[in-house]
Amino acid sequence: MKVHHTLLAAALVLTPVAAQAQSGAAAGATTGAVTGAVVGGPVGAAVGAGVGAIAGGIADEQRPRFREYVVREGRPSYSYREEIRVGATLPASGVTYYEVPAEYGVKGYRYTVVNDRTVLVDPGTRRVVQIID
Repeated sequence: MKVHHTLLAAALVLTPVAAQAQSGAAAGATTGAVTGAVVGGPVGAAVGAGVGAIAGGIADEQRPRFREYVVREGRPSYSYREEIRVGATLPASGVTYYEVPAEYGVKGYRYTVVNDRTVLVDPGTRRVVQIID
């Protein structure tokens, strides 16, 4: 049981550091691996890393290229009255969502432009999951 408590303490200390050092799928994989290790040991770490990576968005190193792609596509910007932030729910009508090209490794999310900012959105909930600045 002492090992379990040590792993839990390490996970709590290291998770914020790992998440700040990385973003997107890498941060999701790191956080998932740490959490999985606490819950299920080495097997939990492997499963957690896979689940965390799936939840990731556009990686930092791909953001400039993705922004260029969106500009080239010339998508219109939806005018949103509230602050655009991660977790915001976009309206059910008036917003158009676009497929993210496979080369960016994002699955399950769409992108749109809101108040001249590119955002990734969960199309099932219409929640903003990442702002691409």
